[in-house]
Amino acid sequence: MKLIRLFIFLLAFPMFAQQGGMWIPSLLEGMNETEMQNLGMKMSAADIYSVNQSSLKDAVPHFNGGCTSEVISPKGLLLTNHHCGYGQIQSHSTVENDYLADGFWAMNLNEELANPGMTVTFIVEITDVTEKVLEGTKNASSEEERQQMIDRNKQNVVEKSPKEKWQTNRVSTFYDGNQFMLFKVETYKDIRLVGAPPSSVGKYGSDTDNWMWPRHTGDFSLFRIYADKNNRPAEYSEENVPYTPKHYLPVSLDGVAEDDFTLVFGFPGTTDEYLPAVAVEQLVETINPARIGIREVALKEQDVFMRKDQQIKIQYASKYSRIANYYKKWIGESQGLIKTDAVDIKKAQEKELMQRIKAKDLEKQYGSILSDFDTAYAEFKDYDLAYNLFSEAFIRNVELLRNGFQLYQLEQVLESRGEQSFTDRKANLLEDYKSSYKDYSAKVDEKVFEKVIEFYADNLPKQFLTDGLQQKNKAQLTQEIYGKSALTDYASVEKLMDGDAEEVIKRLNEDPGYAFVKKQAQKFYSDALPTYRSKRMEIDALQKEYMTAIVELSPKDARIFPNANGTLRVTYGQVKGYSPKDAVYYEPVTYLEGVMEKYVEGDYEFDLPQKLIDLYEQKDYGKYDENGKMPVNFIGTNHTTGGNSGSPVIDAHGNLIGLNFDRVWEGTMSDIYYDPVISRNIMVDARYILFIIDKYAGASHLIEEMKLVHPKQSKDAMKKKRRSKKRK
Repeated sequence: MKLIRLFIFLLAFPMFAQQGGMWIPSLLEGMNETEMQNLGMKMSAADIYSVNQSSLKDAVPHFNGGCTSEVISPKGLLLTNHHCGYGQIQSHSTVENDYLADGFWAMNLNEELANPGMTVTFIVEITDVTEKVLEGTKNASSEEERQQMIDRNKQNVVEKSPKEKWQTNRVSTFYDGNQFMLFKVETYKDIRLVGAPPSSVGKYGSDTDNWMWPRHTGDFSLFRIYADKNNRPAEYSEENVPYTPKHYLPVSLDGVAEDDFTLVFGFPGTTDEYLPAVAVEQLVETINPARIGIREVALKEQDVFMRKDQQIKIQYASKYSRIANYYKKWIGESQGLIKTDAVDIKKAQEKELMQRIKAKDLEKQYGSILSDFDTAYAEFKDYDLAYNLFSEAFIRNVELLRNGFQLYQLEQVLESRGEQSFTDRKANLLEDYKSSYKDYSAKVDEKVFEKVIEFYADNLPKQFLTDGLQQKNKAQLTQEIYGKSALTDYASVEKLMDGDAEEVIKRLNEDPGYAFVKKQAQKFYSDALPTYRSKRMEIDALQKEYMTAIVELSPKDARIFPNANGTLRVTYGQVKGYSPKDAVYYEPVTYLEGVMEKYVEGDYEFDLPQKLIDLYEQKDYGKYDENGKMPVNFIGTNHTTGGNSGSPVIDAHGNLIGLNFDRVWEGTMSDIYYDPVISRNIMVDARYILFIIDKYAGASHLIEEMKLVHPKQSKDAMKKKRRSKKRK
């Protein structure tokens, strides 16, 4: 266990300059605790994570599997981003009661809205199980056999580790397969919508301002966790009661100033901080341009319809936002990697690593790893491009293609598992389609299909194209499919899937939409996917070896944190402005004045509700202003990524000061290369959230649930008291 001991040693080594990182909360003692305290934190590591007493982790659940949230009252009131709750807000919206446009506020518990299928998950305990998971793997004859042994060992750990009957065990992988942690969790299943501002506040600036600074967005929504009478997880029931948390976050009214300590606690999704230079180069030159290009044509077509038709705008709001989010992120990521010379920096780091390998006489073990990477990525390139283009076209951007692909998978289920599995899967699909077709427009999807398939055919490596797709006129193909396929509305799909397996499969294969998807999928599955998977496994094995070398041979003060993988992490920093380019400096805080400066009446992205305008003109900010101004957003040096949306921003004393929701465009490359000069996360000021709830929505009963504090004022009062005692 030399490697794990080294991890612990590195975590214990003192550092003096904050350089980013996403840290496992159970391993904060030592270097991280010292560094956080040097940055101004007044808490201990045990205040952040503890099994034996309540701690910050007990107030920070995973929100619906994709975002983060935080408990902010003793009655289970839950705060997260507006964009994290967007799907639920949309699902309750109609043209008559458009909660996206008008907002929603439950004025009592009875008005709170249930959300079937929605969950939040709390971490109970984190345990290192590396030895158990890697047991016996040194004797594996191949990487495939080794991985199979690891999977069996992980399952064994999950099954044999103690837990209560309402809890779940999970094992997650860290440091590219060099470390494994067991997470004991509790998942609550009765989550109700409590409040959301209108999109003109919660999504202010929409896609134009997305990933940008200065920002002026009130990106928040409120939910409530319900539990059974024993305060344990339960399915929705009218008998359930508001959850009583082990810990909830007090909300600070004191705001932020430059250099204030900030701690962001949450569930970052995926990062690749230790990719070799050749992988980053391929991402910038090949993969990102393909993903950006295909989403660009899809978004352009959707936008045309959304601007003309209010019903379509409601139907496609969540889908458009989801597609646009990473479209813009990938653009900024590529530009940032180029601007910061990330490839050359990684090459220099690799050169230093090779020098240390040679100095330690470990060339036999690690000496060929960089050349092996070069070969592997060269062979992987076309297959990786095919994988990404197929995923974008047939899973993410065209609904007919996605639905057709799910039906193709249904046919595969019949062939591999039999009719009972087919029947079960069919029932689940129909239930999903009942919901998804509610927000479907065939005329929108038809235009998106035509442009996406054209891009797909033009950019897919030719060896993966079917003959028909190469030769067929794309406009004619589109008309044939959308004019004849049953996949264009739910009633037709329901008829298509009526009957036993044999009848359904026969009808499916006679449908032109399904036949098209099946032909493309078969080509992908036969010619691209097998090699993609084998090359991916080869690269993953090299990455594990590379990670081992980095950790083993890096200097003692190296910053070696594990990549994000959707597990609970701590990232800490300070409130800081930044300079994105020559002669430009951005202040770290924005105000309501900036919201008004961007305001354009009737605009899709920059319109404002009249009541907010009135509050601004009257300067009616209640107790939430700062010297007569209403703070809105602020930025800091916290190292965040997707999944940190909705993460609490916590001050030096453990109080909520903001809500994380984005990053600056220049720093979106931080998933691959974190640069402290320009990497900044964007947060909603807690006072703006309180102002909107109280003064705009009139939901003062929610404010009364919370614990509002003045930590800075308390600190100043203590100083005055000490000075007074000295004078006496």
